[in-house]
Amino acid sequence: MVDKKRQTGNELSGQGPLLSTEARLVEVILFLENEPVSLEKLMKMTSFSEETAKAALAQIKEHYALFLHGLDLVESQGSYHFLPSSDLHDKLRSCYGKRVDRRLSRAALETLSIVAYSQPITRREIDNIRGVASDTIIRLLREREYIKVVGRKDVPGHPCLYGTSRKFLFEFNLSSISALPKLSDIDRLRFETETTQEIETE
Repeated sequence: MVDKKRQTGNELSGQGPLLSTEARLVEVILFLENEPVSLEKLMKMTSFSEETAKAALAQIKEHYALFLHGLDLVESQGSYHFLPSSDLHDKLRSCYGKRVDRRLSRAALETLSIVAYSQPITRREIDNIRGVASDTIIRLLREREYIKVVGRKDVPGHPCLYGTSRKFLFEFNLSSISALPKLSDIDRLRFETETTQEIETE
């Protein structure tokens, strides 16, 4: 039995379980989709049962954790995707250039935090929490690819719902949204949003 630690170099030779056909198919789908994929979508795309899909995901996760891959399989809000291994983050940042000059303003960070903790959330709900209009900042965060449209709210006007992106997780060194620091009771109240029935335009 292989010691459960990441293996490198010649240690891989002849050792470790091979991925099943089901796991390999799920692995390829996650690469090709290039965005988080829900369990339900995986089941629909592969015609797998829930048990088979979960087993395939578990096998991939174990395989990537056991051996020294450049990617890790992570779960975020019930969806699965690959992210660069945490030990490579610093090297990747140096490869893709310094981002010091592109630091976000305090207002942008505040807005990004609201989206991260309250997603999915509309622009109007963000405005209500901040107390000021957020159109420009939301546009900036979308241009920087920290947030994206994840759907439409089922209210009159069907406003856009915003959520964080894979780039957000990578830039802030998070494996998933669940890895965000816990909010205090006071902060939690501040980030709560009220459902609005007003017509919203984006």
